[in-house]
Amino acid sequence: MKKLTLILFVLYALTACTSPVSDKKPLSLSEGSPESVGMSAERLARIDDMCVNAVADGKIPGVVALVARNGKIVYYKAFGLADNKSGRSLKRDDIFRIASQTKAVTSTAVMMLWEEGRFRLDDPISKYIPEFKNPQILSTFNPADSSYTTVPAASEITIRQLINHTSGIGYGVIDGDERFRKIYNKAGIVDAFTTGDVTIAENIKKLGKLPLHHNPGEKFTYSEGLDVLGYFIEIVSGMPFDVFLRTRLFEPLGMNDTWFYLPENKASRLVSAQVPDSGKWIRLTKAFFDQDYPVKGARKFFAGGAGLSSTAKDYATFLQMYLNGGELNGTRILSRTTIQTMMGNQNMNIWGDNADNYYALGFSVVTKKGQNTGGQGSEGTFFWGGYFNTQYFADPKENLIGIIMKQTSGADKDDTAWRFGILTEQAINN
Repeated sequence: MKKLTLILFVLYALTACTSPVSDKKPLSLSEGSPESVGMSAERLARIDDMCVNAVADGKIPGVVALVARNGKIVYYKAFGLADNKSGRSLKRDDIFRIASQTKAVTSTAVMMLWEEGRFRLDDPISKYIPEFKNPQILSTFNPADSSYTTVPAASEITIRQLINHTSGIGYGVIDGDERFRKIYNKAGIVDAFTTGDVTIAENIKKLGKLPLHHNPGEKFTYSEGLDVLGYFIEIVSGMPFDVFLRTRLFEPLGMNDTWFYLPENKASRLVSAQVPDSGKWIRLTKAFFDQDYPVKGARKFFAGGAGLSSTAKDYATFLQMYLNGGELNGTRILSRTTIQTMMGNQNMNIWGDNADNYYALGFSVVTKKGQNTGGQGSEGTFFWGGYFNTQYFADPKENLIGIIMKQTSGADKDDTAWRFGILTEQAINN
């Protein structure tokens, strides 16, 4: 009996030592070897081949890729050019416009204030921003002059609906409905990426008076809801949105390269937004956004839905905080229970019961079906991306982070995003 007990103990110890995911939460994000966290360096090298070939084939001008597991960065490399005009080589700590990856950051800030008991998620936003009182739904539209008529909405817009894109608010210049693009343009709505002398307060107050796509809570419509919540954070916290993020989130986590508008000493690290042209990559000059964003201008518009620029490592740090249950660098940002709420299905059955993923509070989350489909990570993996071709995912089951940063528009031949997910997960070696 004693011999059997000893054998069982030894087997337990061996199993614990070779567990694929460490139960110990890392204090910070640091570099380490793939083998130290159960990953294969040889298999990770397949990412090298993908990136080298994508640049050589002209699919993308450059890319930074990062992989981390159990708090250790095991792959972090740059390939290609940051700017084809000058020929500047891309470096792994270069700064990218992360666009809609800002949404998860803003959602985090909202939930930090929610944890303080400042509001309920199902409070109407009009309680804090009166311009949203008595919302209206678009009924008829005249394309000749962009005039329109409306009918009353069935209910008020809630804070939760602003986060999960069921508020009915549109998205201006990138809206899928041309009517709303024209309505927003006529009203002077700024979506993001501006150097102009405008504040989010001015912009959101105008937005609150415009019609909705549909009744709040009825459908998923990708929207400027997180921009509304950027202004909401200013009202609730009593400080400018950028200051709140800097003091409450970025500084505690050590995210020193994440900004709405870059300090002068960081501007040279900004990667140029590029577009394919006759087989070459050139700077994107014809676009809806200011080309000097985020290095010049009035520096007043803090777009909660798309305004930040960051590095791969900074964003990995942000994601590691989530994988740690809300804590990193000795600082607790969110409670584990709050993250549990955030990762729950917040759009209910709007995407259907058989979807590969659902939308949570700030992220899209992989379902069991998505896991079994392959290439999307384990069930519970959360992910999103940005307008300028940046993508990320974090797999809580494997304590795994993958980030791939590019800065392009019109990269129709780029297949690095879906391939990166596969190549990252297949490198797990235990």
